[in-house]
Amino acid sequence: MFMTYEWSLITDSADELSEMIIQSEQAKKYQEAYSSVYNNKDLAKRINDFARLKEQYEEVQRFGKYHPDYHKVMKQIRIDKRSLDLNEHVAVLRLAENELQDLIDQVSFIIGRSVSEAVKIPSSNPFFSSDSSCGGSCGTGGGCSCSA
Repeated sequence: MFMTYEWSLITDSADELSEMIIQSEQAKKYQEAYSSVYNNKDLAKRINDFARLKEQYEEVQRFGKYHPDYHKVMKQIRIDKRSLDLNEHVAVLRLAENELQDLIDQVSFIIGRSVSEAVKIPSSNPFFSSDSSCGGSCGTGGGCSCSA
């Protein structure tokens, strides 16, 4: 495939858009929160330990309650997950991650809709999902029996 002028313009625009996302307030908050979590040696170790425990959890799940470590691993993963969930730095990181994901979902939605209304747009936010049953034509919800 040869690089045409149109493709060159598209790649330049994509580079410009990605740079705008990287420079966004949401991306900066995410980078700061990420650094706050992973520059904390104790917290980073706890996260790595939890990742290893998740591997054990997956192994235990294969055999269910018949695995000899089932109860121990199930209890420990709940305790460790709750501990991480309640950590202030982890909570800030998750919030920043969700905000950045919302920005990316919005951009994807705009790009997808500029191509065609029929383009399926994967999204973590149901507002931007293109799989609605009413097809977006009822406007008020309920007129087409959708659950708005």
